[in-house]
Amino acid sequence: MLSSPKFLSRAIVLFSLVVFLSGIKPASAQIIEPAKWSFKTVRLNDTVAELQIIATMEPAWHLYSQYTPVGGPLSTVITLEPSKNYKLLGKPVEPKPVTEYDEYLKVDVKYFKEKVVTFKQKILVRSQKPFEVKGNIDGQACNEGTCVQVGTDFTFNLDGARTVAVSAVTKTDTAFSKAADSTEKASLNASSDTASAQKAVEPNSDEFTGKNKSLWWFFIQAFIWGLLAILTPCVFPMIPMTVSYFMKSGSKGKVQAIIYGLSIIAIYVIFGVLISVLFGADFGNWLSTHWIPNVLFFLIFVIFAASFFGYFEITMPNWLVNKSVQNEEKGGVMGTIFMALTLVLVSFSCTGPIVGTVVVQAVGGQVIKPVIGMLGFSLAFAIPFTLFAFFPQWLNKMPKSGGWLNSVKVVLGFIELAFALKFLNVPDQTYNWGILDREVYLGFWIVIFTMMGFYLLGKIKFPHDSEYPVVKSFPRLLLIIITFTFVIYLVPGLWGAPLKGISGWLPPMETQDFDVTRIVRENKGSGGVEAKGNIAEKPKYLNTNLKFEHGLTGYFDYDQALRASKELKKPVFVDFTGHGCTNCREMEARVWSDPRVLQRLRENFVLVALFVDNKVIEMPKEDWYTNKEGNIVKLLGKKNTEIQREKFGTNSQPYYVILDETGKLLVSPRAYNLDIEEFIKFLDAGAEAYKKQVSQK
Repeated sequence: MLSSPKFLSRAIVLFSLVVFLSGIKPASAQIIEPAKWSFKTVRLNDTVAELQIIATMEPAWHLYSQYTPVGGPLSTVITLEPSKNYKLLGKPVEPKPVTEYDEYLKVDVKYFKEKVVTFKQKILVRSQKPFEVKGNIDGQACNEGTCVQVGTDFTFNLDGARTVAVSAVTKTDTAFSKAADSTEKASLNASSDTASAQKAVEPNSDEFTGKNKSLWWFFIQAFIWGLLAILTPCVFPMIPMTVSYFMKSGSKGKVQAIIYGLSIIAIYVIFGVLISVLFGADFGNWLSTHWIPNVLFFLIFVIFAASFFGYFEITMPNWLVNKSVQNEEKGGVMGTIFMALTLVLVSFSCTGPIVGTVVVQAVGGQVIKPVIGMLGFSLAFAIPFTLFAFFPQWLNKMPKSGGWLNSVKVVLGFIELAFALKFLNVPDQTYNWGILDREVYLGFWIVIFTMMGFYLLGKIKFPHDSEYPVVKSFPRLLLIIITFTFVIYLVPGLWGAPLKGISGWLPPMETQDFDVTRIVRENKGSGGVEAKGNIAEKPKYLNTNLKFEHGLTGYFDYDQALRASKELKKPVFVDFTGHGCTNCREMEARVWSDPRVLQRLRENFVLVALFVDNKVIEMPKEDWYTNKEGNIVKLLGKKNTEIQREKFGTNSQPYYVILDETGKLLVSPRAYNLDIEEFIKFLDAGAEAYKKQVSQK
């Protein structure tokens, strides 16, 4: 009978067992594919083709740029197999990414907001027969809580060139490259994605509203630099002289003042336009990754600083200044315009380094950015001359010229030196030179700003100082207090303090050799659990860039962690993570950092961090992994990816699982979730399940 008590009891037991088993399976485990790939070939002419790799993103997911800085998320990498049938023309072109500072990774990340992201690579066809272009694309996609590695292999099928002999092609690459450039423009104008191509180089709302990197913010910075330029010995004394000239012109003086101010703005904006034309929209990619421009900018800033200190002057050629002065005598509108040009040229020894600072920050690939920078600078520079011409009575309230103007220059020199280190830091981190570790960088800043404070106190003298500066004004005293307060703020950073207020300017914390916080954490409980042995055998890959946060210790190899679990009689806490996983860093910063979580991780588990995006570490032969397809995996990151896919049916990070020594799942896995209490329950449930399992044996 179906309704018999015996049958019902068995049904209840079976149902309970199903519910229990379903409860420990990864409810959210699934292979996530946020990017769908498609491929298109556009023949620009008989000998030039454009390969298009198109990623269609799922809602709320974004893909990262090819030029994401070191330490950030995994950059998109396009690799094409070399072949004698074609030649690459330039590098892959991508849409304009959005740039935002990531507070957890401590770098500027570059990603695409568009649903459809198209990468384009031009090639020169060198074959008369049909051929294939093979390659792969590899990268990372993230949403608010998950990061996933994405990519695929691809093959483009192309027809050979009809009109060019194979032997002649190699001798005319330059001509074909030029033809490709002109043909490409016509082709792009007719293509369906013309709008997106134009959008990549035009200002959009994101640029004006993005965090700290917006054009509005850059405009304000440039405006402040323009105000500082006024307070230099080359410019400040010119204000009363220029205004007096306009006052002598009678009723025409105010009109001339307006023309004068507009001329100053026009001169600098034209300069900004020239910078845009010279460098273009793609120049920033080279600037952000290559050591040559960054070292060059470092040297330029050091030279600017030396000029501000008075060791030499950067001036325009005398013939150019004299020519402009001669044209002033013509009078009228043209005379006023040349008068503005003369001011720009004569004041260059003071304004040149400041203008150079704005330009260096501007040539980052945005066509409009140099124009915006020069507009902000020149607007601040021109306003005083115009306003004092309209309100000459204000001249009586102006401070008199004197040694304080040179003090402004010297202070700007110290600031230029501090800025210079930022540019040297970029290649130092990218190429692992090891010159500017975090404490070395901070040491330079501490010395620079301490010397600035002593200069303001009158303890240091530079060549153009007629006498030792004396603290006679409250603003100077206030600046001294601010300077030394900033120095005191920097000092704890030498021992590992995070210095969150300026972390974006500093090298990453990983470069800190002496970190008191890390040392304390690593030695915390030295007489407790870790002293007893949370580590059964020496972890592999210790001398690599693999590490745990918060001073935790553990393994980086799955099999080794299982062996340690068996020996130490503790469950395994598996952390599927990635070097460029911002969601992983956020979990570690906001959840793992809780003392209750750290205590449980230290005391109750064998920890293993499996970095799925590591593409450098090659495992020893005994650790090679054979996946379900029978392929041998030699790279550690690839092995970790295969383990997550095959054993847990998912490919997203962060992803946390708790296992016994056989690799059996003890509780339901957990993904990105910032609820600390729930994470503690997850850990406790895993530890309790392991205890029950051991007690039943």
